[in-house]
Amino acid sequence: MIERIFDTDHISLLERGHPEIQKRLTSALPNSLSVSVITVEEMLRGRLAVLAKRSEGEKRVHAYKKLMETVLFFSTITTIPFDISCERQFQKFRKQKIRIGSQDLRIASTAIVHNLIVVTRNQRDFRHVPGLKLEDWSLEVGH
Repeated sequence: MIERIFDTDHISLLERGHPEIQKRLTSALPNSLSVSVITVEEMLRGRLAVLAKRSEGEKRVHAYKKLMETVLFFSTITTIPFDISCERQFQKFRKQKIRIGSQDLRIASTAIVHNLIVVTRNQRDFRHVPGLKLEDWSLEVGH
């Protein structure tokens, strides 16, 4: 059963081999982790932006390698869609004037609709979302 949804910051840290996140990942129950399609969008946009800079040689090869790694990673984890229930929750939060970025608010809406814990370092913004459960796996266990 899916219990957690990773924010984009944790996916970026995981890609860079963050030791605490890797440790927590290995002890997590199989199929208990997910990402939002919003995180997929953010990561792919970032990879494509690097490729759009018209780099060449090793830089271009590296950029394509990172794009490939990102696509392969997303094929290994459950992706939660942003459906009409998520959109309705998003609009409800917007009417409440919750002041966080639109993409983060979409991830939060997805988590609320599916009753998932958001795994993120961005406690400062996400804590403004009522009812949202948060964890930060970048910290050592016990902190």
